[in-house]
Amino acid sequence: MNDTPTLQNAERPAPAGTAAGQTPYSAWMQTDTLHSLQRTVSDHPGEHAWIVHVQVSELYWMLIIKEIQTAQAFLREDNLPQAWRTLLRVVAHQAPLDAIWRSIDWMTPNDLLAILSRAVATHGKDTALQGWTYRHMVYLLGIKQAEHLQHFEPQPHRREQLGKALAEPSLYDDVLAFLRRKGMNVPTEVLARDLSAPYSPSKEVEQVWRQIYADPNANIELQQLGETMADIAEGFCNWKFRHLMATRRTFGARPAYFGTEGVAWLAPTMDEIPFPELWSARTFIGDPPPVCPHMARQGK
Repeated sequence: MNDTPTLQNAERPAPAGTAAGQTPYSAWMQTDTLHSLQRTVSDHPGEHAWIVHVQVSELYWMLIIKEIQTAQAFLREDNLPQAWRTLLRVVAHQAPLDAIWRSIDWMTPNDLLAILSRAVATHGKDTALQGWTYRHMVYLLGIKQAEHLQHFEPQPHRREQLGKALAEPSLYDDVLAFLRRKGMNVPTEVLARDLSAPYSPSKEVEQVWRQIYADPNANIELQQLGETMADIAEGFCNWKFRHLMATRRTFGARPAYFGTEGVAWLAPTMDEIPFPELWSARTFIGDPPPVCPHMARQGK
């Protein structure tokens, strides 16, 4: 019998060994730790579902952050195929984020308030605006709002992390810089602006997207990039809509964020759509019929 190791076996590292009391699966997935993280503060039977919903959301936001940062690195190397492939994964990660709303759709105001009252008594008054993972993802999507940094004063290391993300290029900034390197007419002032300030849409950038889509058989890779970014923006807005409706359903018109009605606070955020010129340019893409068919029928 030949005892010479194959190349595959020779390159495979020897198992490091599993900690006592653990199976390899439990050690790898940290299941003991994972299942100890749902620490309820009330007797309400739905609190566990509420905590799991939020914790799963946090994990997917973290995953999306890592994917966007990877895509940005590929864009800076002008590696569009790998950047696009990475952004496709962001779209895939958004699907379960949307689906897990179903696990708490059953909640009424009685259910939620019974949980929140005990959470406030145990941990103090909080706000969803204190979620640093979500805020980091939002900054990477190009929605820059420095005023939210104030919510992280109790977490100096997270405030520093978010301040860095606020001042650095968003995914959209890296896409526009990539397009400029490819010869597209992205204005210098768009790329050289204060990146920590809210983004102001540009007619010149709108024309860049219009040019990319002008011929459906040209710029295929850039059109694929644009459509994937549109999927990401739409998925983000879908999640925000589900959040808004969940607030309506469980909280009504009660004061929430700093005394402001929760729905009144959230509703305007629906207009915060990432990659704005990618959307506004669609008014000018394609050749519409000379007369609207509906108008033609009305004239008969």
